[in-house]
Amino acid sequence: MRLELLKNVSRIVVKLGTGVLTDEKKRPDLVQMEQLVKQISGLRKTGREIVLVSSGAVGSGMGILGYEKRPSELAELQACAAVGQSRLMATYEKLFESFGLHTAQVLLTHADLQHHERHLNARNTLISLLDHGVVPIINENDAVSFTELKFGDNDKLSALVACLLPADLLVILTSVDGLIQNFGKAGSRILATINQIDAKVEELASGTTSATAVGGMATKIQAGKIVVRSGIPLVIACGRNHDVLQRVVNGDEEGTIFVPNPTKLKGRKRWIAFFHHPKGSLIVDEGAKKALREDGKSLLLPGITRCEGRFIAGDIVRICDSEGNEFARGIAESGASAIESREVASREVVHRDNMVIL
Repeated sequence: MRLELLKNVSRIVVKLGTGVLTDEKKRPDLVQMEQLVKQISGLRKTGREIVLVSSGAVGSGMGILGYEKRPSELAELQACAAVGQSRLMATYEKLFESFGLHTAQVLLTHADLQHHERHLNARNTLISLLDHGVVPIINENDAVSFTELKFGDNDKLSALVACLLPADLLVILTSVDGLIQNFGKAGSRILATINQIDAKVEELASGTTSATAVGGMATKIQAGKIVVRSGIPLVIACGRNHDVLQRVVNGDEEGTIFVPNPTKLKGRKRWIAFFHHPKGSLIVDEGAKKALREDGKSLLLPGITRCEGRFIAGDIVRICDSEGNEFARGIAESGASAIESREVASREVVHRDNMVIL
């Protein structure tokens, strides 16, 4: 199955976690970074396009500013990011130059990808860099991003970048060998293939205990949901393993592969589904849920039992069943007040063309 899924991969997003980039003193691990850059350069020279999403800025800044643990205050985090990002990029530039490749720093905020014109502009910039043989190195603009508008973690950012391009493959390199069943217990094993991300798979994930990192396996599973629904495979593997990237691309049994949906989402649908903080929720009855999921219908007013949040026409909203489980997302044709008063301007509250089943 891996060989079939990965045989035509030409554009790859590689996410490097803090745990595979820094040493025990939170400083950049130059030997480790060099072997990763060597691998990326090797893939680039086979004609593949590589986009790098790199953690490590906050970790690098922590070492310089003397923090033992990741700061909890936003201003301190931003200070670490500002100091660490320039150091991180200088290291990457030097390493890639030794392999004859140029790099470009691309710092993004959530607003850059949420606003449609900026979203398209970011994509065009990345495509232009790839066309020129440059390796874009992406990070969140942590020095200016604030909590309410952050991506949350670089796992999610890497998934969104993969959807933005779109990529043929997302590889998340971390400090473990993949998704592990019974992690830390007797009889633990790596799960080589995940065909569907369900509750059982999510239960296998847990948060991180690292002093520098954010998230852990749980955020990688959430990133998997995004790319798998978009039709892009994900591989989670250990970034400390030499030749890990070549083995992944070769279809070898390296890490855990998440099998994508067979139908790829189009660009606008990806933008609707994954690049927004929804402004509210529409709770629908079982008949409406069936009509949306199975019959490809638009959401009409009679199927809505209640709405939550204050949103206006044109905002992105969640569509949830009676138990509050989100199963779709779309652009509201009417605002919350009009829906609550049952005086909507349009027959369709969310048109099928502006909706994505998750």
